[in-house]
Amino acid sequence: MTALHPVRPAPPPGTDAGSEGRARPTGVLPGAELLDDLLAATPEEEHPVTHVHRMPVRESSTLPWPAWVAADLRARLEEQGVTAPYRHQVEAAQLAHDGTSVVVATGTASGKSLAYQLPALSRLAEDDRACVLYLAPTKALARDQLASVAALAGPSVRPAAYDGDTAMEERDWVRRHSRWIVTNPDMLHRGILPAHQKWSSTLRRVAYVVVDECHAYRGVFGSHVGHVLRRLRRICRRYGAEPVFVLASATVSDPAGAAGRLVGAPVVAVTEDGSPRPGATFALWEPPLTERLGEHGAPLRRSAAHDAASLLADLVEREARTLAFVRSRRSAESVADQARRVLVERGRADLAARVDSYRGGYLPEERRELERALSSGELLGVATTNALELGIDIAGLDAVVLAGYPGTLASLWQQAGRAGRAQRESLVVFVARDDPLDHYLAHHPRAVFGRPVEATVTDPSNPYVLGPQLCCAAAELPLVPADLAEFGGPAAEARIEELVAEGLLRRRPTGWYWAGRGRPDVDIRGDGHAPVAIIEGATGRLLGTVDGGAAHSTVHTGALYVHRGETFVVDEYDVEEAIAVVHPESPEWTTVARDVTDLSVVDVDRSRRLRTVTAHTGVVDVVNQVVAYQRRRQGTGEVLAEFPLDLPARQLRTRAVWVTLDERAVARAEVDDATLPGALHAAEHAAIGILPLLATCDRWDLGGLSTALHPDTGVATIFVYDGHPGGAGFAERGFAALRRWLQATRATIASCECESGCPSCVQSPKCGNGNDPLDKAGAVRVLDVVLDELAAADERTGPARDDDLLDDGADDDPVVEAATVAPPAADVREDDLVF
Repeated sequence: MTALHPVRPAPPPGTDAGSEGRARPTGVLPGAELLDDLLAATPEEEHPVTHVHRMPVRESSTLPWPAWVAADLRARLEEQGVTAPYRHQVEAAQLAHDGTSVVVATGTASGKSLAYQLPALSRLAEDDRACVLYLAPTKALARDQLASVAALAGPSVRPAAYDGDTAMEERDWVRRHSRWIVTNPDMLHRGILPAHQKWSSTLRRVAYVVVDECHAYRGVFGSHVGHVLRRLRRICRRYGAEPVFVLASATVSDPAGAAGRLVGAPVVAVTEDGSPRPGATFALWEPPLTERLGEHGAPLRRSAAHDAASLLADLVEREARTLAFVRSRRSAESVADQARRVLVERGRADLAARVDSYRGGYLPEERRELERALSSGELLGVATTNALELGIDIAGLDAVVLAGYPGTLASLWQQAGRAGRAQRESLVVFVARDDPLDHYLAHHPRAVFGRPVEATVTDPSNPYVLGPQLCCAAAELPLVPADLAEFGGPAAEARIEELVAEGLLRRRPTGWYWAGRGRPDVDIRGDGHAPVAIIEGATGRLLGTVDGGAAHSTVHTGALYVHRGETFVVDEYDVEEAIAVVHPESPEWTTVARDVTDLSVVDVDRSRRLRTVTAHTGVVDVVNQVVAYQRRRQGTGEVLAEFPLDLPARQLRTRAVWVTLDERAVARAEVDDATLPGALHAAEHAAIGILPLLATCDRWDLGGLSTALHPDTGVATIFVYDGHPGGAGFAERGFAALRRWLQATRATIASCECESGCPSCVQSPKCGNGNDPLDKAGAVRVLDVVLDELAAADERTGPARDDDLLDDGADDDPVVEAATVAPPAADVREDDLVF
């Protein structure tokens, strides 16, 4: 692999004068100069940077220590360098101390931990029986916070972890003796609440429940977690406790509302960040088109992984401590390996040894060692998935590279905020993937820097979430009518009757009882598929795991699997046993799964009838089956061979948004029978790629289907659906913001410099049809017709409002009830994205 450009020798160790002549503690340049240095030898015509944003310095705002903070706790904090708390820390801590549930929603590295440590540790010091339950979405974050609390807590607190990595012989000790229990929603759901009788002495003493990085709980997973927290509150009340909830979040829209929906109780938000922030340089970077051709002759850009690996190597050579965030486990392995090879080629094998990867699926001991090496500075560069987005507190990072949009602005700022913790100007580089959304963001900086972060999308009334959670609650304690208001009111009342009819619950005069054997088996991660273990056939060694939902496309027989720089080929995938057996091999090809999808409309909730176009949202059934896989040459993507697979089909009932075009609309778009399927297919791909601008989701959370004649609508139709059972709220968000969603989709396709379609506009990496057929020009004309009709409707009635379209009540938009629509059509949602 070659570097982006020749590298100047790094400055010698020791102090270094910055741009203003200030003495610097190391040879690392500040962010702006570091970017200039990286680009110094890049020819102007190959310049990849599309925009540079300067993030200003923010001065700190502090308040005196609250009078109720114990002297010994204050002394320990001052020993750690905390001489005066920031304003947001004091405001949130005071609310929690006074008994008010609070969410502190401020930036990365703003010291949110102190906002809950102050009131919680003070309460533990005052009451030697009180305890705290701390929940984290990742094990890395949990272990880091455990160490932080242990350094501050008195000897009677005995903080301890209770998660999947806790040895069985230690779990009883934690339950009996720890007063600060660090766990996660999964363990709370599976290990603590079902065994609440054993935990009764702890649960009756819970004073605070800390929910860290609560913005991570979104979609189906977030909806499940919301019910888990309601079950926790219900059981705590059963034992006489009313804990105060303290939540910490990245900056999100409406944090009080989101946190309140999560815990099922009112929450007050503290949002004004009082922490200092060093300046930062944030560059948008789009790799150029190359002469290489991909599928159907489409030009390919230099890959984001290539540029991220080169940047990682360049930054490590300059001794800049760097995290490179990537989108997949395989990419984490690949980027780290490429960066190491670059450094070895430059004669810097010593630095290559200080580069590694970090991702989910590693064994616990591997994770611990990587976290230790990263925290200590042994590792200079790490390619990571979002497993470190919410992970350990890493001091002194100089740079962050984002290889692709992480799905939400909240995640983007969380990842970017990993740099600059040493109070020096940092560098953040967003490297756009060959993808419609990334291409759009690279050329529309206001969509990154001029837009508020998203609201957290959850749907606790999702029947695929609500039903199983009501079963869990009934298995823990019989449900009574008063409980149903907390679990969803009318939706819970309707669902509980269905559960009785299905024989899952039994109604008695004293309430509803769980009627099944054992405990309900509910996967709160949302896909319902067990993780698949990856086993090396020759040795029996467990290499790691992959998510069950992704297993059919990633560890099918013949698939290429990468683990910490080593490549393996899958010899056998046992679906029933959830095991993939592999052998080591380093082929010159990679693998891509092919699938087929059928979709049928079950129910139409609402429609927006225009003239020749109609938009709908409702319930659909999706049947998907992985039927084959291709071997493709690494680097070029050339298809070498295709092999059939015999895997079972998977059915998904979910929610969708769809748009239908009658014959008049198709005629206006000037697409004939031969080109219509490709035009619809291209528009579908681009729309899926752009929807994450509006909803807190990733394109991998979505699916789609387009057809020139759908049997349920009778006309040309484009569907986009949530890739989660019961839906996750993404389709509704698209319906509510249809016009701006499709405006951004149209702009992405039209502005791409390719001639006939490429991965930056209309090709999709997850297309089961191999991106065939696609018609870029036809997609623009189809979208023009839809947008013309939406604009005309807005002129007649005024622009659609998000609040109205998301409401069940009537509004002054041309939205009609599903019962008046014939025939029941497929999905398209009204967009309302603000840039």
